Amino acid sequence: MQQSRFSLSALSLGLALALGSLAHAETIRKPQLDQLAAAWQAGKPPADFDAFLAQAAKSQPALQGSVDAYRGGRASLAGDDLVNVARLLGLYNRLKNQQAVIASIGTMVAIPTVRNVQVPPHESAPIIEFGQLVEKMARDFGLAYRNVDNRIFEVSLKGRGAEEFGILTHADVVPAVLSEWVLDDGTRLDPFWMTRVGDFLYGRGTIDDKGSIAAVLYAMKAVKESGLPIDRSIRLMIETTEETGGDAMQYYRTKTQLPAYNIVLDSKYPAVVAEKGSGALKVLFPAEAADAASTAITAMTGAASANAISQTATATLRGGDLGAALAKLEAAKPAFLQKYEGQGGKFAIDIARGADSIELKVTGVSAHGSRPEEGVNPLPRLALFLLESGVPLASNHYLKAARYIDALYGTGYLGEKMGLGYADDFMGPLTFSPNLVRMGNDGRLEVTVNARMPRGRTPEELKAQVTEKINAWANANSVKLEVAYEQGNWMARDPKGAWLSTLLNIFGDTTGLEARPVPTAGSTTAKLMPNAINFGPAMPGKKYTAHNAKEYKEVPDLDADMQMFTEMLVRIGNLKQMQ
Repeated sequence: MQQSRFSLSALSLGLALALGSLAHAETIRKPQLDQLAAAWQAGKPPADFDAFLAQAAKSQPALQGSVDAYRGGRASLAGDDLVNVARLLGLYNRLKNQQAVIASIGTMVAIPTVRNVQVPPHESAPIIEFGQLVEKMARDFGLAYRNVDNRIFEVSLKGRGAEEFGILTHADVVPAVLSEWVLDDGTRLDPFWMTRVGDFLYGRGTIDDKGSIAAVLYAMKAVKESGLPIDRSIRLMIETTEETGGDAMQYYRTKTQLPAYNIVLDSKYPAVVAEKGSGALKVLFPAEAADAASTAITAMTGAASANAISQTATATLRGGDLGAALAKLEAAKPAFLQKYEGQGGKFAIDIARGADSIELKVTGVSAHGSRPEEGVNPLPRLALFLLESGVPLASNHYLKAARYIDALYGTGYLGEKMGLGYADDFMGPLTFSPNLVRMGNDGRLEVTVNARMPRGRTPEELKAQVTEKINAWANANSVKLEVAYEQGNWMARDPKGAWLSTLLNIFGDTTGLEARPVPTAGSTTAKLMPNAINFGPAMPGKKYTAHNAKEYKEVPDLDADMQMFTEMLVRIGNLKQMQ
């Protein structure tokens, strides 16, 4: 891993200011692209890319020189002419192939590439099926395909020279809780069947990462069919275990030399040069039988995966005087909602009496585990409600887990209650999000907190500090538990070089938005790659719906991906030097 302690904030500002010299007046930008897109939609679509270029030059005569250069000798295209033709190819690709890309995303979403703990991913039928789909698309598009033992699916476009650059995405997705996939109007969605509602494409993987896979495959197809030469070969690598640790990439690294420079399509725009380290902080409580004469928590659920904040969290109460318990819960609910809705957002509590149980459900707002500020986590609110309701609960592993969540996290997510919070000026704050609670096969209750660590501490330092805090609480409260904490490291790339400037220029000119290097709280397989930075697909200023209930990709953002990915392949493929 390449890391350095430079001032990212200062350098990123300088790079953003320097971009003015890269964006020449002669290159086509968003207003002109929008005009050409409107003309396409208003008239008869051109038959091919050459006809589209003719239409573009007629509409905007300043483009005629670039079009003539393309027609006169594609191998000699350079400078502004190369930028213009690459940008026009991106526009042509998204206008011509949008519906085909959307259909491909639907096919991909219908393959449930969720990890099954009982089957190694490389032996998983959905993973194998996904590889077969990618192989068919690659062959149909005239691209080379290689299956690296069902760990990585490679698609390649050969360049004229010996150099190569990599594009990285992933095919696996996180689990989905079916009951949470309900639109505001009551429409029930199948997370593994893409549903289009207006400009929203709902389905698990639409933004993370199957939308990127479909978009970049069609971008490679467009470049191949255009005849535009590229000096560097392009190697698309589709990983199959990114959501569960990246062991497929670890395997791949032992089998294949990685490209020296890599662009990852698994985070956000404009370009990500720093990532927090992702951690899974597990605390395990031995199961304890409760007195049957007392009311006890007998079940509790949160998110389906540790790196997601769920929309709902539930608990079941059994035993004792359930009537009295129900009365206390109902009486405590209004004051509890009023007290905590000012601490992170609104949520709801539903209480239902069964034949021999009480079912509690807290509904919050789902979010990616790396972005707790975008959600309202229902699990800690459920734990706090159980503790503050006044119901006398029998001491067992569930009650101890609820007390642990309350004592060390509460409704915050910045490490406030542990006294460990800190922040980096560029990368942002440390976050802890208690997301997952489940009974393991070993008879222990697992509570997993998703940790995101910025620059400022090492994984070893943070693990030691957190473990000390948890053990101190356990000793003070006579609670038996075990801490199992895996903490990944942060990553920071030096924000310099022609390839990064090129990506920022593509983003700024085609979207009209500010283009500067940014950090992310997310953690991707970029950490396992040399010289790897993320380029999309999440747009700035929008909620990132990966790992969310009702995950979706917006069609206008997909259009932007298609356009920018296409230009990226041509321009990065023809850079004289990457740095």
